[in-house]
Amino acid sequence: MADVRQTRPFAAFEWMIAWRYIRAKRAEGGVSVMTWISLVGVTLAVFALIATLAVRSGFRAEFIDTIAGANAHVSVVMPRGVIADFEAMSERIMAVEGVQSVAPLIRAQAMASGNGRIGLADIHGIRLEDLKTSDAIVDSERTLGNIDDLPSGIAIGSQLATNLGLMVGDRIELTTRTGAATPMGQATRRNAYEVVFIFSTGRFQIDEVRVYLPFDEAQFILGRDGVADELAIVLDDLNQSEALKQQIADTAGPGIWAYSWQDRVGRFLRALTIEDNVMFIILSILVLVASMNIISGLIMLVKNKGRDVGILRTMGLTEGSILRVFFICGAGIGTIGTVAGVILGCLFAIYIDTIFSAVNYIAGGGVWDPSIRGIYNVPAELRLEDVLKAVSLSLGLSWIITIFPARRAARMNPVEALRYE
Repeated sequence: MADVRQTRPFAAFEWMIAWRYIRAKRAEGGVSVMTWISLVGVTLAVFALIATLAVRSGFRAEFIDTIAGANAHVSVVMPRGVIADFEAMSERIMAVEGVQSVAPLIRAQAMASGNGRIGLADIHGIRLEDLKTSDAIVDSERTLGNIDDLPSGIAIGSQLATNLGLMVGDRIELTTRTGAATPMGQATRRNAYEVVFIFSTGRFQIDEVRVYLPFDEAQFILGRDGVADELAIVLDDLNQSEALKQQIADTAGPGIWAYSWQDRVGRFLRALTIEDNVMFIILSILVLVASMNIISGLIMLVKNKGRDVGILRTMGLTEGSILRVFFICGAGIGTIGTVAGVILGCLFAIYIDTIFSAVNYIAGGGVWDPSIRGIYNVPAELRLEDVLKAVSLSLGLSWIITIFPARRAARMNPVEALRYE
């Protein structure tokens, strides 16, 4: 018989003994029930962690895409005034490295009406060629009509169209202030337009109020002849908006302000970051609690297998071999549970739309209210970084805590273990 003292660590017989202990039934002195409880606990904890991280990443990506996709990365304005030389200013800004496009805008609020219904409209006067560069508007999955017909009509958000009961070809009336003073206050103007395009940006708050008019038409009805209210700037990389906004403002000219999309939604991004960190800590505790079940199972296993340990020690097994046997038992449960949790979490993130649709159907609809949450579906973005964080956390905890009961078994005195057997 080969000398076990000369065998390499994690030899085949150590794996064989560990596997025998893991699958042993209670009648044989095993703890198979505790093994299954530990395995299921780790699996569910890792699944919950990966699923939450995927949804969290999806929310952040969806939020940034819809905000930055339908709006300018950097906006240039003249405080308390309009921009008269917007053409020359646009050319200067286009010379800044990192700037992709510059579009003059006319901005105003209006009352929209159609089919006897009334709503609020956020007017954006824009040139057709500038609007067609916005993928969030033109390449949306839910669009109706032809954007090329904008010079003869109006483009409106899908939710505004729903609220007013409008379809492509219907007419919408906009009531705006002209800026002219009268004894009764500012004069108003009512204009009717044909709806030629209905878009959906994916963000409820935008689709509920946003309308696009031809730039010259918006200038006319709002009394902005020859001027623009702001310049909407799109960058090659939206993450450079904070770094470039001051350079853009300096290039635009004296008295000009520039603010980025992060200035508009910075509070929401900070709130998301705080929520992300807190959620990760909470779910990490869940993984820790699940891993603690492994300790309970191993302690019971060590107690039940005291006689076996004594026999193995008298046969020549070293403390290291005994430690590795019980370490394989605990680490194996943690590893299998982690792998199963990763598979379930990844499948959840990949098929979240199908799962959400099934839940919504079973619940009779209305589970997700876009008017409250701002987006239409539950987003999920499966990132390798998040999966690796979950795997590292689960394996690290399950392997480390396994060492303590394994050491207890390894240090067991074989004489004491066999004294009462």
